[in-house]
Amino acid sequence: MAEQTGTVEHGERCMEAGNPLAETAVAVSKDAMVAVNKEGLITIFNPAAEAMFGCKRPEMIGQPLDEILPDDFRGMHRRFLTGYFAHGKPNSAIGKTVELQAMRRDGTRFPIELSLSAGQHRGEPFVIAVIRDITERKEAEVCQTELLNRLEAANQELRDFAYVASHDLKAPLRSIASLASWISADYAEKLDATGREHLALLTSRVTRMNNLIDGVLQYSRIGRVDETLARVDLNRIVTEVMIMLAPSDNVHFEIEETLPTVVCDPTRIEQVFQNLLHNAIQHSVKPEVRISVGYGEDADGWCFHVRDNGPGIDARHHARIFRMFQTLSPRDGNESTGIGLPMVKRILERCGGRVWLESAPGQGSTFHFTLPKDPGRPEDARDPVWMPPH
Repeated sequence: MAEQTGTVEHGERCMEAGNPLAETAVAVSKDAMVAVNKEGLITIFNPAAEAMFGCKRPEMIGQPLDEILPDDFRGMHRRFLTGYFAHGKPNSAIGKTVELQAMRRDGTRFPIELSLSAGQHRGEPFVIAVIRDITERKEAEVCQTELLNRLEAANQELRDFAYVASHDLKAPLRSIASLASWISADYAEKLDATGREHLALLTSRVTRMNNLIDGVLQYSRIGRVDETLARVDLNRIVTEVMIMLAPSDNVHFEIEETLPTVVCDPTRIEQVFQNLLHNAIQHSVKPEVRISVGYGEDADGWCFHVRDNGPGIDARHHARIFRMFQTLSPRDGNESTGIGLPMVKRILERCGGRVWLESAPGQGSTFHFTLPKDPGRPEDARDPVWMPPH
């Protein structure tokens, strides 16, 4: 590398005559800093640049910047300098951060992030580059891309499973249910009480399996199917859910106060209330079942509750009931799939809320859940209020 004494001395004089504070900042900067004059020769090469490129400052001062640029970037660099210094006008690259390739002394290439600034010293223009090695970031981006590809492959497998479950698994269930119905009808006179009980048990097991498949499919769709936010009148939602559940005369619902209109996905919030209300009915044991819905609020969000006078749940089971396929009732006495509450938990967490339980044996249960007032898309608050069909 040829020594250019005059340019070296000029660069040294610039440093000596410059602002001491600026010189210190350049020297201690963790980012590499390289400046070139209008001839395209290096005048500043700080210690961070020495470490990054494997070159010493004395041997780089006065050398063209080509020394640390791969061949395919040198032409672009020369055109930039020629255009900038020839016209003395701001270049589109000045003030911006760009990504390109640099080259170490040993010839290895590596990715950098480069920010250019321009100025004058004693009437002479110069361009200074702040350079950051982004090798680790690029490697992380590659890993992230690979993970996203693997995630997409897994999601595709899940979609394929959902298709198989909804068609291939349910087909034999329909056949079993039909056979059980035919046997009950055609052989009613020949079956004794035990035979009829076994057929009823078979039918209930088929129903449970069918519900279990439907529940798994609904659970798997949460987060995979695009959701639409809208303004939702919860009074209408909760009332419709109560009517749809069609409880017996001993089940009494109450909406404690007028519920708010919230911004959320209408279908998902309906599933939340449907599962919580159905759960309260399903596990009730008292002659008169009372279930109430209410809410509170603070600056950030809503907090709703569904309260019942049921048997209550011991504290050691509070976390368990939100896990897949977990139920506290014996399978033979209750056809619960164990998916409803996990679905509630997943829906609420997907929209930035949470759910928890307050309960003790013999004291009923209160399920609390939160919803953010700002779901991240405030423009949807201008959408018409969504109301369920009658």
